[in-house]
Amino acid sequence: MAADPVGASIVAPVVTVAGPHVHREQEVLTPEALAFVAGLHRAFEGRRQELLALRRARRAGIAAAGTLDFLPQTADIRAGDWKVAEAPRALRDRRVEITGPTDRKMVINALNSGARVWLADFEDATSPTWENVVGGQVNLTDAFEGRIDFTAPGGKAYVLRPAAELATVVVRPRGWHLDENHLLVDGAPVAGAFVDFGLYFFHNAARLIAKGAEDPNSGPYFYLPKTESHLEARLWNEVFTHAQAELGIPHGTVRATVLIETVTAAFEMDEILYELREHAAGLNAGRWDYLFSIVKNLRDAGAAYVLPDRNGVTMASPFMAAYTRLLVRTCHRRGAHAIGGMAAFIPSRRDPEVNAAALEKVRADKDREAGNGFDGSWVAHPDLVPVARACFDAVLGERPHQKDNPGPAEPVTAADLLDVAGAGGSCTRAGLHNAVQVGVRYIEAWLRGLGAVGIFNMMEDAATAEISRSQIWQWIHNGVVLADTGEKTTAELVRSLVATELAELCAELGEEAYAAGRWEEAARLFEQVALSEEFVDFLTLPALPLLG
Repeated sequence: MAADPVGASIVAPVVTVAGPHVHREQEVLTPEALAFVAGLHRAFEGRRQELLALRRARRAGIAAAGTLDFLPQTADIRAGDWKVAEAPRALRDRRVEITGPTDRKMVINALNSGARVWLADFEDATSPTWENVVGGQVNLTDAFEGRIDFTAPGGKAYVLRPAAELATVVVRPRGWHLDENHLLVDGAPVAGAFVDFGLYFFHNAARLIAKGAEDPNSGPYFYLPKTESHLEARLWNEVFTHAQAELGIPHGTVRATVLIETVTAAFEMDEILYELREHAAGLNAGRWDYLFSIVKNLRDAGAAYVLPDRNGVTMASPFMAAYTRLLVRTCHRRGAHAIGGMAAFIPSRRDPEVNAAALEKVRADKDREAGNGFDGSWVAHPDLVPVARACFDAVLGERPHQKDNPGPAEPVTAADLLDVAGAGGSCTRAGLHNAVQVGVRYIEAWLRGLGAVGIFNMMEDAATAEISRSQIWQWIHNGVVLADTGEKTTAELVRSLVATELAELCAELGEEAYAAGRWEEAARLFEQVALSEEFVDFLTLPALPLLG
């Protein structure tokens, strides 16, 4: 399939759809939409590649120094007196946000959930099969047109509530590092970010603006994932400026919330908001990816940076508390929203004890965030929306946010952000076993096209799988001795745990169901990204070719 580019070009790009045929693809992959995406690719692909190279160079610098710090060359931005653009009506009150993939059932449940915002996720909660990528776009447009419904295999019907009761949609495209191998321009894969953003913006920006005159919950709004520097935020700002100009959308209509889910970005919060200031809506404390980034960037910096069992690292840990203090203070100083992290617990409707424990943990987490100055927070399940809302209602009352709360007064230093050792905790065989279980089970589901998966009453996505495999890599390469058994963490021990997990899964599922899954592939991939001598930047990179 080929399309002419939007705007002038000396040579028209050749656009090739290399993915399988998908239901209703003709509504999404129009010549005009593909030309728009091709224009993004031609304008910005070179810069994207430069920034990915800068990531690698920066990581090498961190490895050499064994630490990182605030940038001296941007001190004037941190000291300056400036603010981001005022939030549009739809994003003034964000006290509860729900996250999830863009499959048809989730679209309806999320919009109906009672949350103020739905993060429509093409990133960590979506396995990027071509069907999911294209189908998610279809589902969002159907929702905006009020024509979406879904009937489950058991006959239960799902329909949208009245528009005034629906959550505001904020789309999260894929990060800069991921290619979309099913769409090529001039023979080269297009960035997944350009595909997700471009198709959504092309088909829906004008529609959402038109709806906004009557519906305050409408607008082209985005969450930006995996950002590692203000230069990467600058690229997004250039993409927004280009896209708005190409389609005749007023400059500044786009609003973006940036996930601070990498340790390098934590040292550049002011700078990231500054680069996006005409399009910025806020920052989010992406806690799970943040832990992965800590391990990834400081994995060879010594024992002081070895992360203990994942479930033992709480937001009260000194380095995590410092990160959230800095985020709230930075956002409120700049007039931006500070959005808290994910409550990943899944309520159990079958086990009252599990349910009570999960709800209490969520309540304590959201009470802490609201009390520390956050303007809202995330949940992963509709049943948690009322719990989180009650916590923020108690602090906010009728106010839409608490930007007048500057947060704790004490300064946050580089040492505070890097005080991983202060978290305490320990590395245990139980923690290692859990990492293997979560990693293998999640990857198997991802290979089958599922990006958000309930495992042991937790909603797991790619971020938590990344923590699992990166912790194992770090423990092995730092010679960690397990506190509960005295064993040294080795590749052989991990392989034995993987083999045991596969045997237990086969017994649990039955041979036929086990054979119908992709467990052996998942185990091989998990061992590759957890045990290889060279650290793989993202597990999704070697996994992508396995999706087909």
